[in-house]
Amino acid sequence: MPAPTLCRPGCAACCIAPSISSPIPGMPQGKPAGVPCVQLDADGRCRLFGHPSRPAVCSGLQPAAEMCGSSRAHAMQWLARLEIATAPAGGSAGQPAAAATGSARG
Repeated sequence: MPAPTLCRPGCAACCIAPSISSPIPGMPQGKPAGVPCVQLDADGRCRLFGHPSRPAVCSGLQPAAEMCGSSRAHAMQWLARLEIATAPAGGSAGQPAAAATGSARG
């Protein structure tokens, strides 16, 4: 059995690339794809890690070799492709800021 993949320090791709439709403390409407979560600290770590207020979708997204690859750029591209592949028909996945507000999923 292969060793589990660990988060790459400072990466934060999973806290930036995907949209999240569920409320996040500080982002009550969730977040659009490509927008950093307000809960990321200066080191790219989640301030809500291990807290009950952390959205379930965040807790459910676990690092994996296929997703994380060998670089942050790989992870961002992989997650962007996943965002597009799972967008509702007519959605605006992958569009940051106001253009994607309301289209995020959780």
